[in-house]
Parts: sequence; C-alpha cells; structure tokens
Amino acid sequence: MFELIKKTMLTGVGLAAMTRDKVEELAKELTEKGEMSEKEGKELVDELVKKSEKARKDLEKRVEDTVHKVLEKMDVATKKDIAKLKKEIKSLKQKEAADK
Repeated sequence: MFELIKKTMLTGVGLAAMTRDKVEELAKELTEKGEMSEKEGKELVDELVKKSEKARKDLEKRVEDTVHKVLEKMDVATKKDIAKLKKEIKSLKQKEAADK
C-alpha cells in the first residue's frame, strides 16, 4: 500500500503542486490508519517534499523555455532587447550633447 501511494503521488504535475502541508496530512492520515509506521511517514514526507520541489522547478523551467520559444517565434522584443536599445539611445544622447 505504501509503495502504491508513493508511486501515485510521484506522477505528473500533481507532485509539483503538492505542498508540505498536504504531504504531512497524507502521511499523518496513513499513520493513524495503521497503514504505515511513524518512521515511514516521516520518510515519505521528506522524500515527497524533495521530489515535489524538484518537479516544481522542472515544470517552471519547461514553462519558461516554452514561453521563451513562443516569444522568439512571435518576434517580440525581450527585456534584454529593450535594455540594449535604452543603452544605445542613452549613448547617442550623450554623444549628441557632447557634440553641441
């Protein structure tokens, strides 16, 4: 039962959405029902929290990469592009002011 629950919790985006509170609540519930020991509950919480954090970071990275690719295809200016243009404009204004 413990392994089945563990495998179920570790699948997909569900893991990325899990909070420590939810994991602790599940472990407490299973411990109270006698389906796992307190030690197993603590191990489950630690493992699921670590994997949840990793899954969340991986998901964020994939979303960022996808958004970046879409913006590139749309040929939209990025913050980096705008900052570069501002720097060039500032430089030109300073040069123009010095020439006067």
